[in-house]
Amino acid sequence: MNLTISGHHLELTPSIREYVHAKLERIRRHFDHVIDAAVILTVDKLAEKDKRQRAEITLRMRGKDVHVESIAHDLYAAIDALIDKLDRQVIKYKTMIQDHQHQAIKHLPASATSAPEE
Repeated sequence: MNLTISGHHLELTPSIREYVHAKLERIRRHFDHVIDAAVILTVDKLAEKDKRQRAEITLRMRGKDVHVESIAHDLYAAIDALIDKLDRQVIKYKTMIQDHQHQAIKHLPASATSAPEE
C-alpha cells in the first residue's frame, strides 16, 4: 500500500506520521486489497479561539475509491474518528464483495448443483 500524508497549514512531525501509519494498520488487517491511501491533515483557523482540525483520506481499492473526512478540535481525535469511519466503510465494502461473489452459486438451478446419478 502506498501511503501519502500531507499537511495544510500544519507541520507534519514524525509522531503524527507514525500515529497515522499505526492506525491504518487496522484497515490493512481487515482488507488487504488497498492500492494506495492519501491522507490530508488540515488546520482551519476560523477565529483565534475556534480552531478546527480536519483529517481526510482517499483510499483506492480494487473497484472502488473511498473518501472519508472528520473534523475535531484535536488532531489526534480527528484521526481516530477518521479511522473509525473508514473502518466501517471498508468492512461494508468487503462484505458486499463477498456476498456478491457467492450470490451466483445460490441462484444456480438445483439440477446443476447436484451430481447426476447413473
